[in-house]
Amino acid sequence: MKEVKSQAGRVAAPGKQGGLNAEIQSRIGHQLRAMYDDVVRQGVPDRFADLIRKLDTPEPQPQVGSTGDQTVKNDGRD
Repeated sequence: MKEVKSQAGRVAAPGKQGGLNAEIQSRIGHQLRAMYDDVVRQGVPDRFADLIRKLDTPEPQPQVGSTGDQTVKNDGRD
């Protein structure tokens, strides 16, 4: 990784376009893939999977009386 940093920190010569050359971009790409592949292999923790399942489950709709009137009681705690 030190090689990438030292090469990336170089100042471009006058008349040349700045940026990272193809070799450095390739090295960075390989390192990022290796890091993210490790993260993907770890999988999703059980608690996250449970939360996702709960979010995917539709909530039951409240039952409406025959007149369609729903009265909300306010006990003053709001």
